[in-house]
Amino acid sequence: MKRISDNSIYALKKVNIMSLSLKEQENALNEVRILASIKCPFIISYKEAFIEDSSQSLWYFYFSIIMEFADNGDLYQKITMNKKNNTLFDEESIWKVFIQVKLKKVIIGLRALHKLNIMHRDLKVILSRVQMSFYIKILKQN
Repeated sequence: MKRISDNSIYALKKVNIMSLSLKEQENALNEVRILASIKCPFIISYKEAFIEDSSQSLWYFYFSIIMEFADNGDLYQKITMNKKNNTLFDEESIWKVFIQVKLKKVIIGLRALHKLNIMHRDLKVILSRVQMSFYIKILKQN
């Protein structure tokens, strides 16, 4: 989504609250509390959250979370695109991303979470977002 005032782009996560169990609704609210408390340049930042009702139906209430947008997709998408195009990453890029850049930033990001007594339980490749120039951030997901 794009903010009109300055053309900044953000990611919008939208969930139909009515389709969630009570426990899942509580988890969604806890996710927002956790995201709002994390301040680290290597973790996707939370901007705001709100509940919107659908004027079209009484059965749809959406819980929306606005977060920083990782503008160059994720690593899984990059791997898939290379596979589709039958191309390879060059060795220098791999070493730069996985050793020099990614490892350091992931460790700093995880340290920020651990200082808040938050344990990230799913560190798959898909969750490490790759931004322009291989800038790495961790995406906290439930």
